[in-house]
Amino acid sequence: MHAITYAEPGGPEVLQWTAVPDPTPGPGEVIIDVAATAVNRADLLQRQGNYPPPPGASEILGLECSGTISSVGAAIGLDHIGEKVVALLSGGGYATKVAVPIGQVMTVPTGIGLVEAAALPEVACTVWSNLDMVANLSEGEWLLVHGGGSGIGTMAIQIGRALGARVAVTAGSQAKLDQCAALGAEVLINYNEQDFVEVMLAETGGRGANVILDNMGAAYLERNVTALARDGRLVIIGMQAGVRAELDISTLLRKNASVNATSLRGRPESEKAAICRQVERTVWPWIHSGVIRPVIDRILPLKDAAYAHTVIADGGATGKVVLSV
Repeated sequence: MHAITYAEPGGPEVLQWTAVPDPTPGPGEVIIDVAATAVNRADLLQRQGNYPPPPGASEILGLECSGTISSVGAAIGLDHIGEKVVALLSGGGYATKVAVPIGQVMTVPTGIGLVEAAALPEVACTVWSNLDMVANLSEGEWLLVHGGGSGIGTMAIQIGRALGARVAVTAGSQAKLDQCAALGAEVLINYNEQDFVEVMLAETGGRGANVILDNMGAAYLERNVTALARDGRLVIIGMQAGVRAELDISTLLRKNASVNATSLRGRPESEKAAICRQVERTVWPWIHSGVIRPVIDRILPLKDAAYAHTVIADGGATGKVVLSV
């Protein structure tokens, strides 16, 4: 098979289209002939040498894919061969074939094309697991999403609205804020011009956000806690603005608030499988009915992965960048 590989960490230019050995399915795994994958910021971190894959995972980039099951390992029925699927991966998506545990394989939502579906697994599983399973976002609550124009952000707006929440977002341009508004965001905060804490407190009558989904990390920690409502839940899913910060615990105590930090990639297979089943059961019907849709900025050939990385790094995409085989 062929895959995007790199000999040593570096910039996008290190990515090369290379012939590599075909994967073989272990017990409980299937091989997917990849139709498409999608770019996540974790891919950029791994390429730079800052986010190694979990033990036993493929060194090849790529945390999601769509495609067709072409072979199966022990204990997997042959009837799965030929199924059109999407999959949540620990690695290996930037390739023409990938091995994945069957529990992390999902059906393709009805009404979505196979290439388009590659934009869904990572964002749907990340957002659902954090907003519902961790934060227990409820109808009528305020959700603040940082990076509303990202792949995660565009999905979080839609799932938040589907759960009955009111959604506020931050983004760095009016164009991205306009697209967030089209997805259902009510409060639009340009982080280059406005203080999100001031805006959230003003919009909520001084109460703050019930749930904050944060991709920034350290630089936003103190301000996020200030922007939380009583009984608020801050969920940190990224470290784009640092990994270390001080926190005034007394503020959390006064608000009876919580700070959670989660990573999807490093979870045990059983946890990822449970998330996939919930996503299939809850999120996929919303996609079928049109309540939620994948937001795709562009579709590029897999061989153009280096250019795709520059698009993501420069903040030039709204939604997902998909790489088609």
